[in-house]
Amino acid sequence: MKTFLKLTRIAAITVAVVALLAAAFGAWFYYQMRASLPQLDGTASLPGASAPVTVTRDALGVPTLRAANRADLARALGFLHAQDRFFQMDLLRRRASGELAELFGKPALGIDKETRVHGFRALAHQVFERCTPVEKNLLESYAAGANAGLAALGKKPFEYIALRTEPAPWRAEDSILVIYAMTLDLQDAGNGHERSLTALRDELGDRAIAFFAPLVTPGDAALDGSTAPLPPMPTEREIDLRPAAKSASATPAVFAPLAQFAPLAPDFLPGSNSFAVSGAHTASGAALLANDPHLGLSVPNIWYRAVMEWSDPAPHRTVGVTLPGLPFLVIGSNGHIAWGLTVSYADTADLVTIATNRIDPSLYKIPGHDELIAIEKRTDTIRVKGSDPVTVESSWTAWGPIIAQTAKGLPIANHWVAYDPAATNLNFIQLETAATASEAVAIAHRSGMPAHNFVVADSAGQIAWTIAGTLPKRVGFDGRLPVSWMYGDRRWDGFLPPDEYPTVTTPADGRIWTANNRILGGSALGLLGDFGYAAPSRAAQLRDDLGQLLTNPTAKVAPRDFADIQLDDRAVFLGSWQKILLDALTPAATAEKPARAELARLVAHWEGRASTDSVSYRLVRAFRTRVSELALTPIFASCVEAYPEFNWRGFQYEPALRELLRAKPAHLLNPSYPSWDALLLAAADDVIADLKQQGVPLAAATWGSRNVAHIDHPLGRLLPRWLGGWLNMPADPLAGDVNMPRIQSPTFGASMRLVVAPGHEADGLFQMPGGESGHPLSPFYRAGHEAWVHGQPGPLLPGKTEHTLTLTP
Repeated sequence: MKTFLKLTRIAAITVAVVALLAAAFGAWFYYQMRASLPQLDGTASLPGASAPVTVTRDALGVPTLRAANRADLARALGFLHAQDRFFQMDLLRRRASGELAELFGKPALGIDKETRVHGFRALAHQVFERCTPVEKNLLESYAAGANAGLAALGKKPFEYIALRTEPAPWRAEDSILVIYAMTLDLQDAGNGHERSLTALRDELGDRAIAFFAPLVTPGDAALDGSTAPLPPMPTEREIDLRPAAKSASATPAVFAPLAQFAPLAPDFLPGSNSFAVSGAHTASGAALLANDPHLGLSVPNIWYRAVMEWSDPAPHRTVGVTLPGLPFLVIGSNGHIAWGLTVSYADTADLVTIATNRIDPSLYKIPGHDELIAIEKRTDTIRVKGSDPVTVESSWTAWGPIIAQTAKGLPIANHWVAYDPAATNLNFIQLETAATASEAVAIAHRSGMPAHNFVVADSAGQIAWTIAGTLPKRVGFDGRLPVSWMYGDRRWDGFLPPDEYPTVTTPADGRIWTANNRILGGSALGLLGDFGYAAPSRAAQLRDDLGQLLTNPTAKVAPRDFADIQLDDRAVFLGSWQKILLDALTPAATAEKPARAELARLVAHWEGRASTDSVSYRLVRAFRTRVSELALTPIFASCVEAYPEFNWRGFQYEPALRELLRAKPAHLLNPSYPSWDALLLAAADDVIADLKQQGVPLAAATWGSRNVAHIDHPLGRLLPRWLGGWLNMPADPLAGDVNMPRIQSPTFGASMRLVVAPGHEADGLFQMPGGESGHPLSPFYRAGHEAWVHGQPGPLLPGKTEHTLTLTP
């Protein structure tokens, strides 16, 4: 008994000591975090500025910066970015340079190995050296301001305390790395779309590409109205799954229905929206613009709101969003023009088959050289926190790094505009002072950045679309599939000249829309190429929403009308799939299983929206996804075997899938099923079984219980749960999905929503997930997030001044 009491006392003392130590650590960590809060009021030093800069903030923490000139403004913006978001800036530059392992150790080594092959750190230095003196001054001023802001914090940002490391100073060329980080995020560095198309052609033939991956489809929503009928499906001589049925029992893993259900596969590539109407349709006469870029969601938000005012020498004001790490406005308005961006999926990379020497495969032939060229071996050293450095090697050709091989073993290089320092520049900053849509379009054509759809509206009522970013000028081929460049008849003739960029200016109906879809056909499409356009359903819904607004010639479009379109969660695309599911659930089928009858009853109550309380939406969506898996997976099995990363979901396959269900070809039927009707019924059963495995009753399977926000801080999963959960945004149910204007998934969605008419910023609307500050103790860490969750836009301009900070030289 005495031993037991003694052990009890020891245990109690141990628990008390541990609790005391935990409390002490918590108090210490809290003190460190409090000391690293950004300064909001009073005065702070901004070395190098020519005059004081005033920074006011409203209740959401949105700053208004007032500076004597543009260089001082860049310096002050760097100060604010570093105080509020330095860790975010650091991650962006390290993502592009392949230096994340220095912070996170071995868990980040794989990402760094993939990134180092691009050589973006060296490229960033080259781009910086190519900048004009004015641009270099802006970058250097911004870097100096960022380092001053970092040094002015009472303690280093809390993330570095948690990681037990020190923040490295910001360098001028690091801002170029931020551009490359966005390039990696917005473009496929491995050219997976072209590689998937190549596997499809090599395994199933040209007719399979035309049918399953058409570049132009019957339902396209291009600005020029271009469409095309679906090409004929492959014949049984080209693809015939029936012989596989004879051995289906021997290979059940390939075609048989899943015995254990993983979460239903995602479908449709997400993306962004931008649209505009001309001044003929607004009360003010100024054109109206909306933009909601859809990106991966994290804490803090990728964007940093700001109003920036300066005289240089004339007074200027810009309103919108900046990207921490860059010294300029990315999306917004300058009072004369307003502009928005969406990823264009223009083709900026090509796979090049390398003609290597048969005797010595380390040598290869390039046009214009009689002698053979040696494949270059590049080595790089990655520093890894807590471990020894790791050396990585890549093989480079004149066209880029070798990333794959042909079926015959020839190397394939990836020729990407990003590898040319001339493809990246700071010309985009000139939009801050552009006065007209036509002037803005000319700037977009000269801008070196990842290729984007650029939509602009001006105060005189004009609107325009074009591409902002560098495009290759192809000669002798269209770039959709790899070819040999050995003879010089197929090549890039540098970059596309600005005067050859496709442009659409104030169409007759006064509306422009983009949703990552194919924008134009004909010769313009030949210039843009195909990097994997999004399905047209979302663009079509935007087009029709705008058309509905313009049906009444006397009604005028207001900012709230555009905000409503941004929040449109109507399931137009899935409406026909609801009918397909109900048709599959025949009276005979529902009589066999009570669960089928319940499914039919729930689906018949079709809300037609991706609302959080909708059950029918979730069920129909899951059914369509499962049908596509069961129907297409066996067709593409050989493609996956040839190229394991083969991605048929990046194709425009919906018309082909619908044609398969209409024609019911026996030679393309999954051999695990006796008929196409049986396949559809099996898909419905799989939806039921999947929810049962998850423990979710059919009647309780709301879309909101499936589409739950998972918006985390980078350290949210690395720290103890009590602290990590505190860093993350709430797990709210979210309306919207990927095939409608209101794109939304747990981790992907509208990074912000902006509506503005240039010159009428006071009437503009704005919302974004997360808050302005990246510091969890800041009152601005979550400010505005709840309004974004519920789709409640607020004013674009900041409200009443709550804080004033003066930055002095």
